[in-house]
Amino acid sequence: MQTHRSAAEYAAARVAQVRDDPPARLDLLGELYRDGIESRQPYLPYRRAAAAFMSWQLRRGLLNSPDASAPGSRWWRAVNERLLRDGWESRALAAGYGGPPSSPSVAASLAFIARPTARNWYRAHNVSIATAYLDHEELAHAEDRIERYFLNVVLVRVLYAHAMVAAPRLALGLLGPAAPLLGDPRLGMTGIFLSLSRILPDRYPLGDDVERVVALESGFGHLVDFGVIQPRAARLYEWSAAELGMPQVRGLIEGNTPAYAWAPADAAPWAPPPSRLARVARRLVR
Repeated sequence: MQTHRSAAEYAAARVAQVRDDPPARLDLLGELYRDGIESRQPYLPYRRAAAAFMSWQLRRGLLNSPDASAPGSRWWRAVNERLLRDGWESRALAAGYGGPPSSPSVAASLAFIARPTARNWYRAHNVSIATAYLDHEELAHAEDRIERYFLNVVLVRVLYAHAMVAAPRLALGLLGPAAPLLGDPRLGMTGIFLSLSRILPDRYPLGDDVERVVALESGFGHLVDFGVIQPRAARLYEWSAAELGMPQVRGLIEGNTPAYAWAPADAAPWAPPPSRLARVARRLVR
């Protein structure tokens, strides 16, 4: 590390080196948890959660260079870059680089480095994610209908996973005492993300037939999305806006219909007929 650079400059340079090399992006993410500030052992268990979803992005080609034979997504590339940049800037600050945190999302990542808990990991991750969502909504509108639907699914699930650790009664009602263990990013969060790979083919783009894709969702994914999360979605966004210190998050849902780059009137994909298991789940965690 060159100490004459600011933390923000150092982070920007590291990310620029891997911008058009998706496997190198994944390596750069892993390095955040592997080496560096004194002993990184407390951070290593979080690498699994951080890397699982990014690996899925690589398999779909979302992070491919714009000049590749199968170009990636401008939205996914921008959001992924924000996560990497925030993480590396906070690490550089903790290592003694100059300058204040360039954004609240960097400050949240720095707080995780200072105290690596599950709640702080989620907060750092989700402040970066929500900031990137808000900054790049124009790019999101350029995506096809299936992709825009799943941009919302991803946001709903990461907010919900955070609530499992930090607001267990909101997340699971009377079953709340089990929520922190189920949502711990060192143990179980990757399962929530990996279920997406059972719905979406490993290719990009996918088109506009959302209803067909939703109908293929696994029984577990349907149970989580429509039996557990959907009935409490409005309260989840309200809680997340306060927890992240980002009131703009409240505007990303209308009623129980996620509305990020999505017309709230197009509500049908968000309210399919619940399966029998989903109906049972609604009663158990109401």
